[in-house]
Amino acid sequence: MRIRRIGWGLLAAAGFLAALGTQGAAGQDQLAEVYNLRYFTHANFTRIVVDIGSLREYASAETRNPGRIVVDILQARINPIVREEAIPDRCDYINMIRIVPKSDATVRVTADVDFARVKRYQVYALFDPFRIVIDIYPQERAPSAPAGKKPQPARDGYSMARQLALGIKAIVIDPGHGGTDPGCLDASGLLEKDLALDISLRLRELLRANTKFDVIMTRETDIFVPLENRTVVANQRKADLFLSVHINAFRDKRRQGIETFYLNFSADPRVNETAARENATTTKTIGEMDKIIRKIVQNSKIIESRDLAQKIQGNLVRTLGRQYPDVKDLGTKGGPFWTLIGCEMPSVLVEVSHISNPLEAQRLRSDVYRQQIARGIYEGLLAYVQSLGKG
Repeated sequence: MRIRRIGWGLLAAAGFLAALGTQGAAGQDQLAEVYNLRYFTHANFTRIVVDIGSLREYASAETRNPGRIVVDILQARINPIVREEAIPDRCDYINMIRIVPKSDATVRVTADVDFARVKRYQVYALFDPFRIVIDIYPQERAPSAPAGKKPQPARDGYSMARQLALGIKAIVIDPGHGGTDPGCLDASGLLEKDLALDISLRLRELLRANTKFDVIMTRETDIFVPLENRTVVANQRKADLFLSVHINAFRDKRRQGIETFYLNFSADPRVNETAARENATTTKTIGEMDKIIRKIVQNSKIIESRDLAQKIQGNLVRTLGRQYPDVKDLGTKGGPFWTLIGCEMPSVLVEVSHISNPLEAQRLRSDVYRQQIARGIYEGLLAYVQSLGKG
């Protein structure tokens, strides 16, 4: 069995669980109730949803022979009314869905799948009420309607923004770091703060020249802006989108590529390493952890933020790929980034390249490369606006 990811690793701390309302008694009182298993087969994917009475850690894994996607829900038990097996209708890539007790305190959900017919899948959590979602996409997907003519369904169906036909007027661009905070740097003196500002200014010019959006910058020069103040700027200006631009760095200099984040928890060590680095200048203390965690948990823009992240990621990779065919797509991920906490609008953080990778560092020195990055993000923003039926 190959472990794919472990979700909600932060919930393992006892204080964290207490802050989120988990009972402190021993035995069954600590077990969350899994009270429903449901699934929906749509034209281009199947969604499996596990409804759970309270927030819980979970771990997902897969096996290839036999083909299975497995999710273990920790500190949980099954309500007796939940049926143990189901066979999705109109779905030739999922053979069976099962939910059983793995142990006295762990519930296991298994989807028997034909991986030869599966293009990709993902496991994630949603809130109010808390549930774990497994989305499985087949190899052949039904074509979507042309963008821009009517609101397009996001991954979770028609989001509230699409149901209400809401549009976009103001966009905040947040160049990462600045002033006394240089961000990542390399031995040659290349600084993340300078690169992020240059790309952000290029993006602003593209938006101003080709759209009627009000474009707001959290900084226009090399000044230090506290992380906590960046979302305040966006909220005070009643912005509709928030985009933070950063350059990545890792100890493994071979790592390269582009990835885009939206606000969520993660147990991926690479995501958490990136978040720790980007959050390094915050002035918050451990004593404020409960309040911070609640802000992340109560984030109501997760669906729109994830959709925005996907649009930017896809268009940025596609745009760069025309001139740089070896560009690596590292995908979209949730992460606990300070610069996204507290945003009252869909918000993402894009790591446009790795300053620690010699090839990408060399490219980042090029005006052409930085302009292509700005162009790719611009195309992604337009694609998102068009998906709302407003562009």
